[in-house]
Amino acid sequence: MPKRRIFLIVGARPNFMKIAPIYKEMKKYAELFEPIILHTGQHYDEKMSKIFFDDLELPKPHIYLGVGSGSHAVQTAEVMKKFERELERLKPELLILVGDVNSTLACSLTAAKIRYGSDRLHKCWTNYDQYIASRNITALQQSKKQSNDRPLIAHVEAGLRSFDSDMPEEINRTITDSLSDLLFTTCVDGDENLIAEGFDTRKIFFVGNVMIDSLQFYLNRSEKSTILDELAAHRDGNGSIRRYALVTLHRPSNVDDPPMLTAIVTALTEISKEIPVIFPVHPRTRKLLAQSGESLRRKIDSSEILFTEPIGYLDFLHLQTRAALVLTDSGGIQEETSYLGVPCLTLRPNTERPITIRAGTNKLVPLRREAIVADAQNMLKLNHVRPAKIKYWDGNAAERIVHVLADIIAGN
Repeated sequence: MPKRRIFLIVGARPNFMKIAPIYKEMKKYAELFEPIILHTGQHYDEKMSKIFFDDLELPKPHIYLGVGSGSHAVQTAEVMKKFERELERLKPELLILVGDVNSTLACSLTAAKIRYGSDRLHKCWTNYDQYIASRNITALQQSKKQSNDRPLIAHVEAGLRSFDSDMPEEINRTITDSLSDLLFTTCVDGDENLIAEGFDTRKIFFVGNVMIDSLQFYLNRSEKSTILDELAAHRDGNGSIRRYALVTLHRPSNVDDPPMLTAIVTALTEISKEIPVIFPVHPRTRKLLAQSGESLRRKIDSSEILFTEPIGYLDFLHLQTRAALVLTDSGGIQEETSYLGVPCLTLRPNTERPITIRAGTNKLVPLRREAIVADAQNMLKLNHVRPAKIKYWDGNAAERIVHVLADIIAGN
């Protein structure tokens, strides 16, 4: 049997940790798969991209589109134009899309509309149809008619919902789900959301969380990081950093809105009076802070906030495991802190990971200065929370995903 060509799509840094375990697992099936990593270049800065490939021991992307930054429309359009050329050139049988970034949406849209029928592709579709039909699951709703002249589309992290259409990621993930042929979910919430929306239940596979696969695999290696010593050396000789809060911010609703950014950073300056704050700053956020008013800059200058450049995966994992508190607007970090048992405050009005709230490791924070400070003070009293025990967050999600794909490709 000839190998089936598989595109594994990455665009932004959360994608890298999700694709890495899938790529490594696919390499175990050398007779079935030809995995090709395609990087759209949505995150293109070396500290936002290349360092993660190095840390995760991924090869240099086989294909790099280099789309760069831009508005949602510009970035999505650029990915679609360049991705279409690669589809036409290499004609993969399957795409694996992860998460909910603009690249995920753009590639799913392009693949759903393209047509390049081939005997190999038609065979994959025949195997897929037989596999789905053979699943001993009652289909609440049948799948719609679809062309077998396009690649199969698999979405990893399907079914996550914040129920907030003002979030660009919510639009990206719901549309990608609607176009996908295989829906791999991280938790029961994902299954329930997809079923409620009327998806064919035979296309839904509860496999677990590939983010936790990467975390488990690299946790011991992250122990060797010297990032805390390096940060301490830049603290004006104030000695080692033993207890600290860790912050990440990247969502436009937080960092592109000057009043909101001012409220959050002012809260951080107050929190830093009790505990040092380590804040790896996204390049865009650093630029906006530099443009902030004189009053905020004075508070920052007199605070115990340690601003750093973006930090690689292993160094960040080292910081995360030792933090007394994490404040974030990242979905993936909500999951990682839950697994690690690190108290987390999510600086958002909602989350597509409510399972972390139910686990007691994570709390949504009203986006007001006084609320952020009060909740941080309360969380710091906990010091540590019980690590969440969530089904299939066990380091074997990629194995489950690739097992399904291998059964389909092999016609089992």
